[in-house]
Amino acid sequence: MVEIKNRLGGSMVAIVTPMHVDGSVDWKSLETLINWHIKEGTSGIVAVGTTGESATLGFREHDEVIERTVEIVDKRIPVIAGTGGNATDEAIRLTRHAQRVGADASLLVCPYYNKPSQEGLYRHFHAIAMAVDIPQILYNVPSRTGVDMFPETVARLAEIDNIVAIKEAKGSIERIHDLIEQVGDGMHIYTGDDGTAMESMLVGAKGDISVVANVAPRLMSEMCRAAVDGDRRKAEELDARLQPLHAALFLEANPIPVKWALAEMGHIEPGIRLPLTPLADHFHKPVRDALVALGLLA
Repeated sequence: MVEIKNRLGGSMVAIVTPMHVDGSVDWKSLETLINWHIKEGTSGIVAVGTTGESATLGFREHDEVIERTVEIVDKRIPVIAGTGGNATDEAIRLTRHAQRVGADASLLVCPYYNKPSQEGLYRHFHAIAMAVDIPQILYNVPSRTGVDMFPETVARLAEIDNIVAIKEAKGSIERIHDLIEQVGDGMHIYTGDDGTAMESMLVGAKGDISVVANVAPRLMSEMCRAAVDGDRRKAEELDARLQPLHAALFLEANPIPVKWALAEMGHIEPGIRLPLTPLADHFHKPVRDALVALGLLA
């Protein structure tokens, strides 16, 4: 567990699941994207997270995206499989499959919609960790799930050997501070909020599971490396360039803007699944302008 924890960090992309215009998964574009990320310096691939449209993929597709991602990466960088669910048995099933096909770690979102108590969250993640011994990363994103996992609960879970990290996406530097104080060296803290990622890493987070890295992998990798290394001057310089893109890629619910941006850049077709819809026309210009400003689009 120590070995994989030490390999995880920096800019880890929460990669989109490319789709054809009819909504079917575009396997060729997935391969192209993954190879591009590795070339551009991305430190890890997170498959079938929120950005990967986990909520719109069927079980078989979910499993296949993870399996193909592992095959394409071929151990060049770590693969983290999104295997969370709002039912504990479902999350265990998905996590077992990810381990079986060779994922390096799993990412487990807090159960959504049913709003468990802190004790319910603890028992949920404890049960998954006991059932599957793959390294596991907790994922707290209250704006999506309707439940906030408190640092005290995370500290209890940090005592479990194969729970190695947390992706904290509340967007609060204070929360990052609190987690670092609560868990000490018990687990790594990653941010899941691009807008506050630089400051989170400068105060002790080990990396960013990033949406923006989908379109600007090299720049995000360089910024994350500088921030984790404590080079504030360089990190601030790079982050200042990225901030307009951070804002543009959240003008509508993720992954709507980032998939539109990648399609504009020629990396994927503009496929997305209902109930998600293509980016609204009036947001095209601000997203395009942010891409052009960074030289990502002519």
